[in-house]
Amino acid sequence: MPKVLVVETGFETVALRDLEAMTVEERDALPFGVVGFGADTIVQTYNATEARMSGLDPTTVVGVPFFDAVAQCMNNFLVAQRFEDEADLDEIVPYVLTLRMRPTKVRLRLLAIAGMPRRYILIER
Repeated sequence: MPKVLVVETGFETVALRDLEAMTVEERDALPFGVVGFGADTIVQTYNATEARMSGLDPTTVVGVPFFDAVAQCMNNFLVAQRFEDEADLDEIVPYVLTLRMRPTKVRLRLLAIAGMPRRYILIER
């Protein structure tokens, strides 16, 4: 019998490598926001859940610097600077989103692995 690969897809358990391997449809089906960006912070992945929750159309977000133009409220030492300071990162951070909305408590999961093409922020509302 062939071995079945089980991929964890929970906010606290999904691995960065699994996010990289997912199709757009699989990332869109996740119950939390997924933002993937390169070392230059240009957004490459913006899932449907995050688009729905933020009210931002992915076509206006992909290709744009995340911390400078999309989520300026995360351009600080708690979030953006962590990606600069740490090559390997898997941290859950309680946070309050404030840009373009009333203050909203969320949990952010910051994911980065040295040598991987994308870094991720997962957003659980």
